[in-house]
Amino acid sequence: MFLISYVDATVKKIKANTANLLTLVNLGLGGFAILYTINDVLKLSLLLIFLAALADRFDGMVARKFNIESELGKQLDSMSDIISFGVAPALLLYKGILFELGAPGAFFTVLYIGCGAFRLARFNISDNCGFFSGLPITAAGCILTLSYLWKDFMPAYNYIFLLMILSFCMIASFKIRKM
Repeated sequence: MFLISYVDATVKKIKANTANLLTLVNLGLGGFAILYTINDVLKLSLLLIFLAALADRFDGMVARKFNIESELGKQLDSMSDIISFGVAPALLLYKGILFELGAPGAFFTVLYIGCGAFRLARFNISDNCGFFSGLPITAAGCILTLSYLWKDFMPAYNYIFLLMILSFCMIASFKIRKM
């Protein structure tokens, strides 16, 4: 009887922390993407950001499936998202392209990160009744990361416009239905 209750308690603890573990995987992948970008291994950084997006997708699915959504998980997810889909893609684009533009490249890189942080903070204090308000940072970060693949076909200054559009879409008040 003791063994059964111990195993049952252990399984419950594992289930309760599975989503947070996936969120930390997202954070770790974003952190490594930043480190690889700093060390000029930009293609690996790009791959790590997309893997972080997969981890981010699965953490929410797991939390809903096991009915383990929590305020801690919500906050942890937002902190991971600002690293993986705010700082990592912005740094990738800055290091790979935007540094050529000097101060404007740096300004719009930081603007994107700030708008992403604002969007996540607004999300965390709002009642999310099946809708996102503004473009989710995960989508913006994936678009930004994907755009890096066009760097040979698109002038550097076009990336400033992309950063501006994504930044303003994140802080806009339009509604997007959650999937």
